[in-house]
Order: sequence, then structure tokens, then C-alpha cells
Amino acid sequence: MALWGLRGKSLLALGASCLLALVLAVVIGWQLLQQAQAYFGQAYARNFTELNAQRILTPVTRELALSQRFAESIVTREWLEDEQDAGKKARFMKEAEGYRHAFIDRSYFLISSLSHHYYFDDDQSSYSDQPRYTLSATAPDDSWFFNSMANTDQFNINVNYDAKLNTTKVWFNVVVKDNGQRLGLAGTGFELSQFLKDFVQQQESGVVPMIINEQGAIQAHPDASLIALDSVSAKDSEGKTLFALLADDASRQTARAIMTRARQHEGEVQLDWVAMGKHKQLLAMTYSPLLQWYIVTAVDISQARIIDTSWLVPAVVAMVLLLALLLVVFGFAVERLVLSPLRRLQMSAKAIANGSYEVNLPLDSKDEIGDLSRTFGVMADKVRSHTAELESKVQERTAALEQANREMAEINRKIGASIDYASLIQRAILPDRQLVQSLGDRHTVLWRPRDVVGGDFYVFYADGDNCLLGVIDCAGHGVPGALMTMLMRAAVDYAINEVGLADPAGVLTRTDAAIRSMLAGADFTDAIATNADVGLVYIDRAADRVRFAGAKISLYASNGEDVQEIRGARRALGDKRVGEYSNTDLPLAGWTFYMTTDGFLDQAGGDKHYGFGNKRFTAMLQAHASLPLGQQGEAFIQALESYQGDLPQRDDITVLSFRFD
Repeated sequence: MALWGLRGKSLLALGASCLLALVLAVVIGWQLLQQAQAYFGQAYARNFTELNAQRILTPVTRELALSQRFAESIVTREWLEDEQDAGKKARFMKEAEGYRHAFIDRSYFLISSLSHHYYFDDDQSSYSDQPRYTLSATAPDDSWFFNSMANTDQFNINVNYDAKLNTTKVWFNVVVKDNGQRLGLAGTGFELSQFLKDFVQQQESGVVPMIINEQGAIQAHPDASLIALDSVSAKDSEGKTLFALLADDASRQTARAIMTRARQHEGEVQLDWVAMGKHKQLLAMTYSPLLQWYIVTAVDISQARIIDTSWLVPAVVAMVLLLALLLVVFGFAVERLVLSPLRRLQMSAKAIANGSYEVNLPLDSKDEIGDLSRTFGVMADKVRSHTAELESKVQERTAALEQANREMAEINRKIGASIDYASLIQRAILPDRQLVQSLGDRHTVLWRPRDVVGGDFYVFYADGDNCLLGVIDCAGHGVPGALMTMLMRAAVDYAINEVGLADPAGVLTRTDAAIRSMLAGADFTDAIATNADVGLVYIDRAADRVRFAGAKISLYASNGEDVQEIRGARRALGDKRVGEYSNTDLPLAGWTFYMTTDGFLDQAGGDKHYGFGNKRFTAMLQAHASLPLGQQGEAFIQALESYQGDLPQRDDITVLSFRFD
């Protein structure tokens, strides 16, 4: 039973693989069919539009040309210039009768711009030389005539219902002119229902031909209710436009783009995809400059029979049956020749995998399966011996690794303890207690090293009621930065002993010389930086003055409304080139002063992970300058953490601020 279960699973797996291959083939074939249908659909839409344009333009162009000849006739012009002359009228009526028989609709009309009389004759009317009616400039139904006369165009084609004649036609309105004077309109018309039947009606499913004018108003459509009647008049087309048939604004923009391309490439068919109704359709369009019409075809690829798919279902059924037959034959052969021997070998291999190397392999076969079984036997012997050897080595190496881990943990503990002790020493040189005793709540300090120890520190030196304070940013962070702070602190102390506290620029110059002297014999590579950014301020309480000097650190001063930045020198202490440092005196009262290292300004954050930046820092100072200094420090921390987000701290950060009311 177990063998039959395995056999069934194998056959099921094989069948599933073949079924998956069949499904993939059907999916790929369907996609190829869709692509082919889209390709041939474009060709169909282009050819249909070109043929339909010829079917429409040929008779329409003929009628327009005949109407123009009718309007340009000397007899027509002479009578319109003297409508009361009976002789001229008789000659016109005789000639007009000849034109009437030549027109497809066997009708003509003539309108005088002087009397506004409307003459019309067709097969259903008795021959008459009297006007059918007189147009009025105040009548909305007659506005098409007055708009045509006011327009500079020589002709227009207008689909309109004439209530007095009780007929709807495609009218060819041609201006009658003589020496530049517009005498009236003449022309003919197609009966709209016959025009739609002959040129626009289309029985093909999913294909809708139509005609639009330059404003997009529909002039002809299989659905006569969508036609914009009297589009020559200034009145609105009441939404009966091509754009009203489209489903969204993107499709309307696409339609306008197609119209632009069709106008630029006269006689060529332009096409693109638009959403019309419930489906995505192919819109094809060509432009006739003579008629100022666009011949349009909308093709719904999902409904139009672009490709004959009647063969598809029988082909799929035949393919499935053939594949099923092949599966049966192939499955029987594979089961007998391959799967059954492999299944026996698989059971032996599982026993070996479970650690049982004493197994009886089927070695009696003389084919490839037998060779494979014998190879498994050799492998089992080697695996057994290698496993015993590996177990011994693993035990030895595990003991050695555990010892190494214990030693590494002890080393890490000692290093951590040393760094923690170094942090205590570094904090001990910070003048927090002296600042509190001397300045109290007139100062605040934000000191945040990136690691346990860092390269930033700040200094304070009392001078009676006066004092010198500053911030120092040594190159590097962590342990190297902390060691540099020790060296820099010693250099600053030495410089102050040399030049005193009241000359910050002199202290910077002397500190620079001292640090260069200390490092003169050291053999540093170019990758190791030993420079430092420094900002020093001497507060002279008696003179109510602040004296500032900086090396790549600025002093910011705020009066509660504005923020000023007094930049330090461009060279850091210990730089490759010696810098020049100078003092700047500022009033003390009424101002709040700030100094910061570049760790605050360079901290990455925000949506684009840019640095905090000087502009954002200045805005932060201005926004919180009126708060007590203690609250300002908390606000600065909150602003930094909000901007930083989840990003790590990039460098050591120190901000020192003070004010004397």
C-alpha cells in the first residue's frame, strides 16, 4: 500500500507539473492573442477610418463644390443685388432648377442678406419663385444665418432642424459675394436620416463612426439624439460633443491631443486609447481641412470582431486531450522504469539520513539504478567514519571556542570599565559646578557625546566678576576624541597662563601654537586629524561687553526678535595652515548668546536625511529666545530629536548659551 501511495503521489506531482505547464501556455497564448488583437485593432481602426473618410468626403466634397459654383454664379449674384428685377429673377430660377437636379438631395436654397428672404425648392415642392419665409435677427432659430454672414469663412457645414420646412438636414452654406460684399447664402442639404444611413450607420459590433467639427461638437453619429444641431450658432452644443462621451478628464485630454495631431498631419489617421462608456476603446481620427470636419471611429476591441476566435475553443480542447494522452503514456513509462527503483533507493537513503548506516541496499540491479545504489553503499561507509571523526573534532573545537568566548567577554568587560572610567574623568574636567556657582540660571549647557566619551568639551574660567567661557570640538569622537580633549585642555590652560583671560583671540593664537608644539614630534598619517574648532567668549560685567573670538565656531546673539551670527575665523586650531584670529566686542545687556559645535548643525534627519543646518538652527533660536534658558535647553533637545527621528547620532553635540539681564 505504501508503494502505491508513493506511486500515486508521483503521478499526481507529474500531472500537476504538466497542468501548470498547460495553464502557463494558455495564459501566455491569451496574452499574445490580446496583443495581436490590439495590433490588428489599430490597423482595422486606421483602415476603417480612411475608407469611411473617403465614403463621406467624396459626396460631401462634390456637394460643397457644386454649392460653391451655385453661389459664385453671375446669375445668382445679379439677382441678389436687384431682387425686385423680374427678368433677373426668372433667369436665376431657370438656372437654379438645373442646379437642383444636379444636387444629390435635389434641393437648393438661397437667402438674401438685404431682404432676409429664404427661397427653397425640392422634389416635394411645386416650382415657385416666392420666398418660403423671411428670417429675423431676433429669432433664435435664425441665428445660424446671421452668424454665418458675420463670420469671415467662405462656407460652413451645419446640421440643423428647420422648423418652417419641417426637415433636418446637413446644410452646405456658401457665402455669395460680389466685390467683397456679402450678398447672402446659397447651397443645398443632405437629409440627415439618409446621410446617416448612407455614410455613418455601421452594423459592425463595437465600431462607432462619427463626425465632429473643430469644437468637438458631433455632426453625425449612428445615434441621432447625440448630434449637436445648429452648431454654427453661438449657442452651446448642450453637451453633445465627443468629449461628453468620454469617461474621464485624461481621456478628454487624449482626444484633444489626437485632434491636434490630426490637424497637423492632414489626411493621416491618428489614434490612441481612451475610456468611452464602460470599456477602454481605440479612438481613430483624420481631419479634412476643406470641410473643417474630423472623421472619427471609436473601436471597442473587446466587442469588435478584429480576429476570428471561433477556432480557439476546438484548438484548446484538442490540445488538452493530446496532453492528457501523453501524460498517461509518459506516466506509465516513468513509473515502471524510474520511479519504482528510485523509491526503493529512497527508503534506503532515508535510513542513512536517520543515522542507520547498516542498511541493505538493492545492489543486484545491473542498470544505472544499481550503480547508484552501490555508490550509496560506499558513501554510507565513508559518512560513518567521517561522522565519528567530526564528532571528536567538534567537541575539541567547541571547548576551545567556549574558552575564547570567556576570554573575549573578560576583555570586553575590562574595555567597557576603562571607557566608563574615562567618561568619569572626562566629565570631571567639565566646569559644571563652577558654571552653576558663577552663572546659575543665566546659562544652560547641552552636552551629548556620540559614544560614552567624546571629542567635545566646554570651559569656564572665572576672573572676578568677569569670566571666560567657550566650547571646543576636537577632531574625532569616542576614545580618540576624548584623548584629544585632554591634550587640548592642557593647551588652553597653558595659553591662558601666557596671555590672560581678557583676550580670546590671543588665547586661540597661543593655544594653536601650543598644540602644534605638542604634536610636532608625532608621526601621524594624513588620515588622522588633530585639529579642533574653538569658540571663546570673555564676559566683562563692568563694561557691559562681550568679547568673542572663534576658530570655525560662530557666536549667535538674539534680542528676542532677531538672531545675529558672528562668524569665527575660517581656520581651526592645529589646521595645516595657521589661522588668524581676532576679537569682536558686543553689548552684553538685552542679548542671549549661543555657541554650538558642528555636531548639532550636521545631524542628519528629516524626510531627505539632510543636516540640521545653520538656517534651521537660527530659526530655532529665534523661536525660543524669549524662554528661560533652562526651558530653551529642553526645547533644543526636543527640536533635535524630532528632526533626527530614527537616525543615529552622527557626531558629538555641545551647545552653550548665556545671558545677563
